[in-house]
Amino acid sequence: MTTPEWLKVAAQRSAQDPASLGYIFEQYRKHEGKSAEELAAMLGCSLDVLDGLSLCRRPEQARFAEHLRMIEKRFAVDARRLAAVLRRVEVLDVLPADGEGGTAARDDSYLLAARDHSSDDETGS
Repeated sequence: MTTPEWLKVAAQRSAQDPASLGYIFEQYRKHEGKSAEELAAMLGCSLDVLDGLSLCRRPEQARFAEHLRMIEKRFAVDARRLAAVLRRVEVLDVLPADGEGGTAARDDSYLLAARDHSSDDETGS
């Protein structure tokens, strides 16, 4: 079955609404350099299902696990991978942007802080 044109258009528009999964998917793809096909494969679904998922609201924090289970049951996607995508975008949304439209998450100061923290843990200092 082919995705109706209206669903494709609606899925594209959902990328502008921060309350939708379409926004999450667009941000994830932008930050991670993934295609829609790669994201669908990661979630274990087709592009048609990804378009349908895009129209869903983001899970509420207070009922996150419950909402993920509902989405998993309705769309037959991998809930753990969807949760990882959601959490990744939530983190990226709060990091400061760099001058090239990305985030400063790859900045050496962030990496240095991560290395310093992990070396402290390993040495027990």
